[in-house]
Amino acid sequence: MDYIKKDLSSYNLHMIKTNKFKSINIEVIFSGPIKKEYITLNNFLSTMLTYSTKKYNTKIAFSKKAEDLYATSVFANGYRLGKKYNIDFNMRVLNDKYTENGLLEKAIDFLYEIIFNPNIKNNEFDLTSFSIVKNNEKSQIERFKEDQRSYSTLKLLEYYDKDAPFSYNLKGYLDDLEKITPKTLFEYYKYFIKNNSIDIFIIGDIDFDYVEKIISKKLVFNNKKDLINDLVVDYKPHRKKIQKIVESDNTNQAKLSIACSLENLTKYEKNYVLNIYNIILGGSADSKFFKNIREKFSLCYYVVSSAYKLDNLIIISSGINKENFNKMLILIEKEMADMKNGNFNEEDIDKAKKYYISALDEIEDNPSQIIASYYAIDKLGIDTLEERKKKIEKVTKKDIMSLANKIFIDTVYLLGGDKK
Repeated sequence: MDYIKKDLSSYNLHMIKTNKFKSINIEVIFSGPIKKEYITLNNFLSTMLTYSTKKYNTKIAFSKKAEDLYATSVFANGYRLGKKYNIDFNMRVLNDKYTENGLLEKAIDFLYEIIFNPNIKNNEFDLTSFSIVKNNEKSQIERFKEDQRSYSTLKLLEYYDKDAPFSYNLKGYLDDLEKITPKTLFEYYKYFIKNNSIDIFIIGDIDFDYVEKIISKKLVFNNKKDLINDLVVDYKPHRKKIQKIVESDNTNQAKLSIACSLENLTKYEKNYVLNIYNIILGGSADSKFFKNIREKFSLCYYVVSSAYKLDNLIIISSGINKENFNKMLILIEKEMADMKNGNFNEEDIDKAKKYYISALDEIEDNPSQIIASYYAIDKLGIDTLEERKKKIEKVTKKDIMSLANKIFIDTVYLLGGDKK
């Protein structure tokens, strides 16, 4: 797998050559500082741009064009990365050698239409498309609470630190949605297209010179380079006394969410030791949480932990019967104390390392994950996949115990479980 990064003045072009896939994947990544008031606008805009264009001015016409390009897929997705909010425009097109000469160039022309030629009339978005997308966005926001696991995690983070970007609802906000009009969305589009840094990734069995030539010719931006160097969310010391919140909801199952602060971790601890710690504690089907809480005591439907190094957080999630709340907390605290005291063995560490390396191996089978890996190398300064495999093997029990003593339960949130 060969990789080249080219500086094209207003953006970076990243090209990855591999013959593992029959398709070519392109991602245009717009990135800027995350702002709560822009989340709903970003979601709305990215959906609008991939719904219709000036040239393909209905969803049917848009879909037909994609189908004519040998079922090329196009979609956009938004996500937070520490202090940044990214919107990726993704395109997957079959390689010319399996279809016809010039297909990649035609697909990039279509991508140009999506990004630069939106469905605008009289300086505002087409009302028909706008109304359909607005109703869809409203439904997405309203349905968010139905996903109680995600909703309870968001509520936990709001109580943990309501001003931090990880507490923002990435589905958006109804109040902000109601303010958006076809004209204000167009005004935001003009701001968006000029005020985000841009990276373009393309992966497949490609010719570097040919790809650079057509992309630099067709996708012409005039943007600032990267706006943020440090993506890590500002460090927040843990509370001296654990904050506990219990809220009623008429559901059978209660959702338990716990925020744990990570304090003063080194770069090595964040990139390597934290992964092994989390896999052993609650990040795998062979974890201490699963074996000692889920299977041994049968006190929960599930219990998992997830590490977020850019947020200095570990989040523990569980589905329980409400009456088991206090027992669950005691057992979770016990498992975390056991990690501090070294009550785990070398076999646990070896299994966690194999689990981690297996996950890295899977990245190489997915074009989007390969792009995400190279993006992380470029923006976060992490090591290559091969370097990560080597360095994870060096993590010791002493390293894990040292890290465990830098992790503190800060906020506990319980939602629902009140249905009789």
